[in-house]
Amino acid sequence: MPEIRKGYFTEEISIVAPERGLRPNQFLAERKEQRCPFCPGNEEMTPPADLVLVKRGETLLKQTDAEGDTVKNWTVRVFPNQYPVVTPQASPSYGEHPHYSEPAVGYHYVMVATPRHDLPFSKVDIDQWTNILASLQDKVRWLYAQKGVSYVTVFINSGKEAGATSSHAHLQIVTTPRVPPNVETEAQAVQSSLNELGICPMCQVVGAETGGPRQILATDFYIAFTPWVSRHAYEFWIYPKHHQTSILKMSQKEMMDLALMLRSTLGGLAKALDNSAFNLVFHGSSEKKTTKQIHWHIEVYPKISTWAGLELGAGIFVNEVSPENAAQVLGSMSRKELAQMVGIT
Repeated sequence: MPEIRKGYFTEEISIVAPERGLRPNQFLAERKEQRCPFCPGNEEMTPPADLVLVKRGETLLKQTDAEGDTVKNWTVRVFPNQYPVVTPQASPSYGEHPHYSEPAVGYHYVMVATPRHDLPFSKVDIDQWTNILASLQDKVRWLYAQKGVSYVTVFINSGKEAGATSSHAHLQIVTTPRVPPNVETEAQAVQSSLNELGICPMCQVVGAETGGPRQILATDFYIAFTPWVSRHAYEFWIYPKHHQTSILKMSQKEMMDLALMLRSTLGGLAKALDNSAFNLVFHGSSEKKTTKQIHWHIEVYPKISTWAGLELGAGIFVNEVSPENAAQVLGSMSRKELAQMVGIT
């Protein structure tokens, strides 16, 4: 059973999950069989899905797999990960300081983003991105209603170098009984600024980057930019232009606009870096910890270099591409992608 371990004298945490070690062998076996568990027709290779989006004409229906009867002709499919990082059945055991540990209680889901195995995120169309985001809202809302869930992390590992074990486009959703350290640090900084100045520092960042040398793309509701302190070459963030604490607050119009932004920027990234691997992570406020709120956003980390001793040991990141130059390259490619989608040549 997995367990959460806390640092000797820091807030650093690690999830020890030995069962995850079984995963690569299983996927290798699936590849030898030339069968992808995420493809239509192979639904029996995964646990039953408890959220399936099916298109009937112009209508989208939400369904679930019944026992022994899986939903066919789906457009988005969500099911428990077979090799979870956290589990509702985690053993209720605790360790004492300095070897503090606690049960890794939670839920770990896979969301298959498209039925098409050969369609990367950079080519998923706007309608399908909207379907993904709508399904994500539904699943995240349900997870926050579950006991013991303090935070829901949503992320994409795209490409082997980014940790993906399947080339079929998919997201992962992991809940934890505590707010992750990175998000907690952001929340504390926001709370401090709000208490002292009455200003959200992330709103200030959006204002400072809008129209500046690090802006990549702006739509009606969102801005994409390369951060001033970038830990990865060509790293970029996507922020709502106006203060919003969670993806659960997005309207349908905002969701469609975010779909346009994601398609444009990920398409631009793929062209700029020749379809390099990347990680994408959603940062948002916890629905359970209402006293600490952040301006929700998305962070994208291309994997074109390897962190070494300085980064890993000292937390000092060496970026060989300036954020300003990265923004020029990504901006040019993303605007071309956007122009093609809206019919401007």
